[in-house]
Amino acid sequence: MEPEDLLPRAAKPQQRNLAPMSVEELEAYIGELEAEIVRVRQDIEKKTKHRSSAESLFRR
Repeated sequence: MEPEDLLPRAAKPQQRNLAPMSVEELEAYIGELEAEIVRVRQDIEKKTKHRSSAESLFRR
């Protein structure tokens, strides 16, 4: 069992109502989401490298 398994799962964020948004607002929203995706991918990469380093240390 991993330590992360013991942590409570975060609730899924609620979807925004897109109907009242203009095209410009929707494009801005896409930009926000893409920036968040980049941030999450960077964190995944950092954690993957950290895990690999730890695994190689304990394999010795």
